[in-house]
Amino acid sequence: MHAVQLDTTHLPQRLNVLLVDDDPADRLLAEEAFSEYAGVVTVHTSPDGPAALAALHDPQRPLPDVVILDLNMPEMNGFEVIAAIRSAARTRHLPVVILSTSDRSQDVARAYDLLASSYMVKSRDFPGFVKQIEHFVHFWYDCRFAR
Repeated sequence: MHAVQLDTTHLPQRLNVLLVDDDPADRLLAEEAFSEYAGVVTVHTSPDGPAALAALHDPQRPLPDVVILDLNMPEMNGFEVIAAIRSAARTRHLPVVILSTSDRSQDVARAYDLLASSYMVKSRDFPGFVKQIEHFVHFWYDCRFAR
């Protein structure tokens, strides 16, 4: 399955994404799905919340354009990570997209209460996941670099 490609001839900017997920297999699948957009998207990954927050609060590193955050992580779950993102002056403005296997209405409501920008339930199959990433890239690229 091939994703609909962005016309990159007039797209000098790159969308910078931070993907936070504790599952190495899920990170690998996401990197594979994002590889369709290698010309316009740079994906950095973080294996957990504390590592993601350390990267976000490092003044030597540029902030991402959008954060993709898993909810079900040990040590620090996604709700705790988004709360920490929203509580810091440097990061409170960042768009945070929840990408989770949970479709529980309580999880969705709590994510939006914590000011998540969007909530996506992970597709159960890879072609569906690729389609989700396609929509994500088009939406956030247009938001970030609208002409």
